[in-house]
Amino acid sequence: MSSIGQWLANNEGGARRSGKLRVGSMASGVDVSLPYIAVRGARPGRTLWLHGQVHGDEINGMVAALRFANSLDPSTMSGNLVVTPTGNPQALDARRKRNPYDELDLDQTYPGKADGMITERVAHALMQEIRGVADVLINLHTMNPLFDSRPYTVYKTPPNDQVKEDDLLAAMAPFFPVLACRQDVSGKGELPGNIAGGLDYQCLSAGICAFMLELGAGNRYQPDNIERAEVGFRTLARSMGILPGAPAPADSAQSLRLVSQRGWITADEGGLFVPRFCAGDRVSQGESLGDVIALDGTVTPVAPMPREGILIGLRSDPVVHTGERLAFVAWEWREGTTPVPSWH
Repeated sequence: MSSIGQWLANNEGGARRSGKLRVGSMASGVDVSLPYIAVRGARPGRTLWLHGQVHGDEINGMVAALRFANSLDPSTMSGNLVVTPTGNPQALDARRKRNPYDELDLDQTYPGKADGMITERVAHALMQEIRGVADVLINLHTMNPLFDSRPYTVYKTPPNDQVKEDDLLAAMAPFFPVLACRQDVSGKGELPGNIAGGLDYQCLSAGICAFMLELGAGNRYQPDNIERAEVGFRTLARSMGILPGAPAPADSAQSLRLVSQRGWITADEGGLFVPRFCAGDRVSQGESLGDVIALDGTVTPVAPMPREGILIGLRSDPVVHTGERLAFVAWEWREGTTPVPSWH
């Protein structure tokens, strides 16, 4: 069992512990490690794991998870909370998406390698701790710092998925996401790269209920998004029986907008992008997202929407070049309701 798991399994009553999972060192001798906080309840129960900052610019989830952990009283708990606030400490220090020492995308690197590059070793160290310990894991992300978005969730269904989709939807509902997006895992869909290398993908394959919670924009402190996450953590922990009390009936009856297809809209010409909409808006077929103003003063509308869509993320940095992304759009969705999870 992992070192965190061993401590949680020690039934000596409620307690709190912080520590570091050492991965390696820099040339200067400074450790490369993953800090963690573990809160063990006075009584046994399920474990909720909050994992922040897979990418170095994803801050809101880190703040929310740390605040939530600090608010807990172990004596009232039946089960556990683990927070690993940063999964990519070198990227965090560099204020970059990727680790500057190997330029790997951590979100495409799990389960990692014990003898690999530093990003692969970080991924391996975390997975060794999570397996057999976490019952539900929330992979905390944000959008690119160039974009605005409202909180939304992303979940995957690997071919060897051992988790019921209803459990995933029930775990996401307490965060009142503007959209719950089912990501194409075929490798031919909305996003390039090694989809199977995502932390949530690997957790699902290991039988752990896991999803991504996208909390606004990167490199920013956004109080509303942080508060939304804290409320969601508490509601989910109650649903799992970790915290006393039951979720309000309104929470369990919440509707979800389930997205099955997403895609990007890009700029045809460079200039300054001035949007006509906001993130979260529903845009009709034939409408333009906004205008691109060239530096000679020429104003060119963005090409009309090919069909109706919902803006998951909208570019807030106006400086754009040909081919750069303007908006992340939900193209297909349906209305659903929150199912009852298997842990009830």
